[in-house]
Amino acid sequence: MTLAVDQGKVTFIRGLHNLQAFDQRSVVTIGSFDGVHLGHQAILQQVKTMSAAMGLPSVVMTFEPQPQEYFSGEKAPARLMRLREKIDALLEFGIDRVVCLQFNRALRNLTASEFIYQVLVDGLTIKHLIVGDDFRFGCDRSGDFKMLAEFGKRCDFDVQDTKTIEIDNERVSSTRVRDILQQADFGRASQLLGRPFSIKGRVVYGQQVGRTLGFPTANVQLNRYSAPLAGVYAVLVDIDGVSYQGAANVGVRPTVGDLVKPILEVHLLDFNGDLYGQRIEVEFMHKIRDEAKFTTLEKLVENIQRDVEQIRAWFAGA
Repeated sequence: MTLAVDQGKVTFIRGLHNLQAFDQRSVVTIGSFDGVHLGHQAILQQVKTMSAAMGLPSVVMTFEPQPQEYFSGEKAPARLMRLREKIDALLEFGIDRVVCLQFNRALRNLTASEFIYQVLVDGLTIKHLIVGDDFRFGCDRSGDFKMLAEFGKRCDFDVQDTKTIEIDNERVSSTRVRDILQQADFGRASQLLGRPFSIKGRVVYGQQVGRTLGFPTANVQLNRYSAPLAGVYAVLVDIDGVSYQGAANVGVRPTVGDLVKPILEVHLLDFNGDLYGQRIEVEFMHKIRDEAKFTTLEKLVENIQRDVEQIRAWFAGA
């Protein structure tokens, strides 16, 4: 995924070398934007408003991997969404262009001034930058809001700080959303996200363990060492605009013991068909139990049957 074009306009740019796609000044914000929650949306609205006022493209710059993942590796916090989901959410919000830079040693070693000149001025050709007043950058983290404002005077761009969004006296953040998801409080998570929490992805071929046990599943790879939630859930699965009830497991299948990274497995309650290769959206509704390791496959099957019965009952009473 390098360049995406929508009606003749580049909407997604990947890599510093592709920034020549910018042929005019821009209104920019920078961040991980994991989850694109209401706090992020407030920043995006600031960008859109200024973009409209100045008659310039609105741009979000993000990173892959996310900086925390680069520095922390397997210990990094679980992602709320994958890169494709994030790009889709940003563009659907009305941002003109999304730029994704690979967070690697070369980018990490840029000094604060090199980052400003190479990425912001020469690359993004910024006219207006919107970031938090606690934004830090550069190899020694010497770059800050004050430095940006000073360079802006020399390089003809303005710098504006962002708004902090609170709901019920609680700051909206990706960390807080993760905490709430771990508590399986999906109503509260929806409040902070501005939409129900879901995972989107393409159904891939698995080991067909569920099929051999009598419960075929649609498997979606999460491609991370941790997920924002784990266990068995009642879910709604959107397939081409049609919603189906389902039972989902997020985890590493400890009874089978064949996984290191968690996977999303969904058993649709009343569906017959081949989903391989299709993109689905799984909305989490209610937690049934934590993932558990059973002594035999027979006991695993018994618990899956019990899970499905509980989920049918939950939907019947929901």
